Amino acid sequence: MGSGGLELPPGGEGHEGSGSTDVPPGAVSLARPMGAGSIGPELDWDAGAWLEVRTRAQRAGRAYIWLNLVEQRLRAVVAAVLRPVYEPVHGDDWVVAAAGPAGQEWVQRAVAVREVSRRKGYLLDPADDNVLSFLTLPQLRELMVQHWPCFEPYFDERRDLELALDELEVTRNVVSRNRALSEAVLNQAERASARLLELLGAAGDVPSAARLPVDAVEDLVGDRYADVVAVHSDRVRLMGQFPAEDLFGGARRLDAIGIGLNLLVQNFSGRRLVRLAESGCRVRLLFLNPASSAVKRRERELGMKRGELARSVEMNILHMRRVRSRLRDPGAFEIQVYDETPRFTAYLVDGDGADGIGVVQSYLRGARGMESPVLVLRGGSRVVKSDHSVDSGLFPTYREEFEMAWADSRPVS
Repeated sequence: MGSGGLELPPGGEGHEGSGSTDVPPGAVSLARPMGAGSIGPELDWDAGAWLEVRTRAQRAGRAYIWLNLVEQRLRAVVAAVLRPVYEPVHGDDWVVAAAGPAGQEWVQRAVAVREVSRRKGYLLDPADDNVLSFLTLPQLRELMVQHWPCFEPYFDERRDLELALDELEVTRNVVSRNRALSEAVLNQAERASARLLELLGAAGDVPSAARLPVDAVEDLVGDRYADVVAVHSDRVRLMGQFPAEDLFGGARRLDAIGIGLNLLVQNFSGRRLVRLAESGCRVRLLFLNPASSAVKRRERELGMKRGELARSVEMNILHMRRVRSRLRDPGAFEIQVYDETPRFTAYLVDGDGADGIGVVQSYLRGARGMESPVLVLRGGSRVVKSDHSVDSGLFPTYREEFEMAWADSRPVS
């Protein structure tokens, strides 16, 4: 007799699978089990299925990091504001008291989960042995809403805070249930999380974050990749996520070395360069000499017509000379050329301070600059401080290479 009250067929000879006709009335016929090893082809995933689940895992992982950062910061803010109010009277039960009658159900559930975690040894850090650590993001939000007069002095606009938390709630539900997270929702969650951390007084303290926002993943594992914060397969994809205006706008110093410096010359207008220089930015541009033999070798590598690359570089230099001629202080806008074999192109923005950003490309034999892989570097102090000694990164290496090349070059009149 099965658990559902129906009679199962006997397992003896003559009653195996659907081939038997001797099945008692009311009995349920069991499907024949698959043979050994047959589950593989039935449940096999093709390359597309594996790509899909990996994409899901990557997106969920990024979202979880942001949610974790926000929740920890919100928990710290709630503790800092409400603990001094309730703890003197209620002691360790201050969270229960703060929840009040309206939050009695969810706070008691948090107390129960804490007790179970204690018994089963799930509390690995003594700092988490408190009711506050077991409250979810919506419950922490509820505490803030109930006690808004206590939090109001620290926030300019309650609506901004609640809207950002509303946007995060969709992502939190998707991640907690391991459902598919679209790229659009992930981007929304990242923006909302960054905004929340800013409102909660935990915005990135890296000076360059205004130009290149510190990513949550970089914040956690940045020391694994030196100071490389982004890699793009070509310059088109770089500019799709990091336009020239974001890179060069507001710079106080710009050093660039390459063949024709097209990323700057062709994507940042002369008028903007004039305004940038007049606002105090010091510019040093180092072009490959269009009359050098290195240009001719590069033309052959790329299969270009003779003189084609040289004319392009010469036009860029002439354009930069016109920009320089419009400045009150031409000495702050220097143009020089070098005759060595070009090895890389680099744009070092504010490279003399703690908020430097670098965009670097190596020259490939058969690919133009627009088609070459791009590294984005964060200069200055490291984002992540490791307990172990690590290399200082690539930014100082390229800055040193620029300075040596600049010293061996000659000015353009």
